[in-house]
Amino acid sequence: MEFLESFKGYSDLTVQSYDESIKEALACIEILEEEKQIILNLMPYRIKIAHLNAKTISKKLSAIRSFAEYLRDNDFTIVLKADDSVKVAKTLPKPVSHKHILEALAHADLEEHLVVVMLYTLGVRISELSNIKLTDISASWIRVLGKGNKQRDIPLLDSTKKLLDEYLTNSNPKKFLFERNRGKLSENSLRYIVTKVFKRVALKVTPHQLRHSYATALLNSGAPIVDVSELLGHSSMATTQIYTKLGSALKQQNYNKAHPLCGVGE
Repeated sequence: MEFLESFKGYSDLTVQSYDESIKEALACIEILEEEKQIILNLMPYRIKIAHLNAKTISKKLSAIRSFAEYLRDNDFTIVLKADDSVKVAKTLPKPVSHKHILEALAHADLEEHLVVVMLYTLGVRISELSNIKLTDISASWIRVLGKGNKQRDIPLLDSTKKLLDEYLTNSNPKKFLFERNRGKLSENSLRYIVTKVFKRVALKVTPHQLRHSYATALLNSGAPIVDVSELLGHSSMATTQIYTKLGSALKQQNYNKAHPLCGVGE
């Protein structure tokens, strides 16, 4: 877990998820030693978690594979059995409409307003937002520390910078952008702020949905996918391509509404 946090740069929530999955698995899997090889038979564990949905099972197995890889890197000879991949249907992310975001912001205080705007106009992960320091902020850019301790620079909109300056003047944080009791505001606290803001307008919205909204808005306005991928901090452009599918779906909906021949026969 220390390796995942310190060297891989995983968020507290991800590390906790890995920790729980690996401990749960180790209580069930069959561990054998044959010809100087340690064999981890995952079948008993797979039977235990078979009732869960495919996405959850896939995440749990991914944690175990990551643990086995870590052991191999530390000179253990590990063999996984019953390690077949689980097919997970690719679901399109659900962005929040610009209209609904504006409605929610109309009822937000200054800190709440800035949290939502930062997520929506920078496309950062909630863990990245929690870790933003005052020294990361310049006149027109914010430096973000992403997964794997990779840094990227994201441009600041003028309107976001103006809101940011107002917040800094009123709150006067010392080290981190969002602070409580002289320490950074936790991911869970920031997540709660987002939930509270949208609950006021009867919407259930997560920080990750605002990241989806950011990516979708850029792609639908013609931004090159390579630039969007870099801004999101994706290690592979394949991860970003799901948003192009979402954009295509929206285009199809707009086409169906707009074309005069659509709906003929109704």
